[in-house]
Amino acid sequence: MGGNQFRFKQFTILQDQCAMKVGTDGTLLGAWVDISGAEKILDIGAGTGLISLMLAQRSRQRCGTLSLAQIDAVEIDVNSSIQARKNVERSPWSDRIKIHNYSIQEYAESCQKQYNLIVSNPPFFENASKAAKKARTIARHTDFLSQTDLLQTAVQLLSDTGKLAVIYPVEQAKKFQIKARYFGLFCHKKLYVKSMAEIPTKRILMELSKNQLPPQENTLIIEAKQYLYTPEFIALIKDFYLKY
Repeated sequence: MGGNQFRFKQFTILQDQCAMKVGTDGTLLGAWVDISGAEKILDIGAGTGLISLMLAQRSRQRCGTLSLAQIDAVEIDVNSSIQARKNVERSPWSDRIKIHNYSIQEYAESCQKQYNLIVSNPPFFENASKAAKKARTIARHTDFLSQTDLLQTAVQLLSDTGKLAVIYPVEQAKKFQIKARYFGLFCHKKLYVKSMAEIPTKRILMELSKNQLPPQENTLIIEAKQYLYTPEFIALIKDFYLKY
């Protein structure tokens, strides 16, 4: 994935001004997260606007008509927020997605809403070499969005029955789940992602809430062999990728 734009079935992502391009992590989260009952959605670290657009598409398909779901997407980087806004304006759901150019900490200070769903494909690099460009450092490193920042925001802005959905590499996911308990958020759903069956888990998608619910755990294998995607992966992303 890469280049100046990425075409999906129902929308196109322009990304030449964005620090982080369209990637598998964001696509998986946007396709996997449970959107049932989500009338107000918050996307933290919106980047290109990919996840917000995917959720807008899914909510329309689920309802058969335009859903009442409204999506706020917060992006700290100016150029990324401008391009995300343009991507939204070019989509069929421009009336339901609003891009906010703030840090999530600034946004939360004045936000009066309670969200049914908060999603984030957050930065996860810690104590690592910084990228040459500041925008890419913001997008990849936890300096501006730590796990603690994300959890504090989620606790503040989630409704009592709301859900927080994130994707992290394995070690960071373990740390996040432990920290979440201190904030009163409990992981009840996990998807372990492997690039191939024989390769260790690469990512973990998690869904958390303020209520302790029966745990659900599943594994998704992306490729049966190189360049041959599994039926499970295709089923997850077929409404978005052009080739399926």
